Amino acid sequence: MRPTIFLFGDSITEASFCDGGWGAALANHFSRTVDVVLRGYSGYNTRWAFQVFDRVFPAAESGGSEGSASPLAVTVFFGANDASLPDGYAAFQHLPVDEYKQNLHSIVSSLKKRWPNTLIILITPPIDEDERLRYPYAENPSGLPERTNEAAGVFAKACMEAAGECGVPVVDLWTRMQQCPDWCKAFLSDGLQLTREGNKVVFEEVMKKLNEGGISLGKLTVDLPLITDIDQDDPLKTFH
Repeated sequence: MRPTIFLFGDSITEASFCDGGWGAALANHFSRTVDVVLRGYSGYNTRWAFQVFDRVFPAAESGGSEGSASPLAVTVFFGANDASLPDGYAAFQHLPVDEYKQNLHSIVSSLKKRWPNTLIILITPPIDEDERLRYPYAENPSGLPERTNEAAGVFAKACMEAAGECGVPVVDLWTRMQQCPDWCKAFLSDGLQLTREGNKVVFEEVMKKLNEGGISLGKLTVDLPLITDIDQDDPLKTFH
């Protein structure tokens, strides 16, 4: 009954439906017009994401209900895990930046092949290594950061390049967040996951790209009549 917007990414996407999350804000904004569908996978890099692509987005002929209709948009938000340092304790998540860029190309190409008219939005990741040391997700005997913002910046640049080469819009969150003097504490809770303010930034930036792509409430219709459109004298008449 309703069109969809898919959110495809790692833990920053998986957590986007938390209280104050950017995915929840999108779902609230588009309520009664669009189903915002969460496809977030904590810890995943782009190699793993592309490996499971057909399971995440089943083709129509396979019986996948969401694969049968073209979504309005898909956000692709990976890179925080790809950018893990190759000699750190999260090295198993690390990918060379060239492979990361190629994987983004492959993901975008696969989405375009399946849904030629769907708006695809790439998003770059920010990192604060100091907070990552304070809040490690695993035992870290070396005491060294497993990610750095400098490394994330290299991957952000590759994401921007991939978006340009693929002809799709990109939210450069890495640059956008660092325009705030105290961005680390304002936008990131543990150097990686978003605070409420960080979620707000992502929501606002994604909304800009959706609007630029022609996806806005003014161009969408509700799936069923609003209460104000129901005939008070004969309510059921409205539904015929």
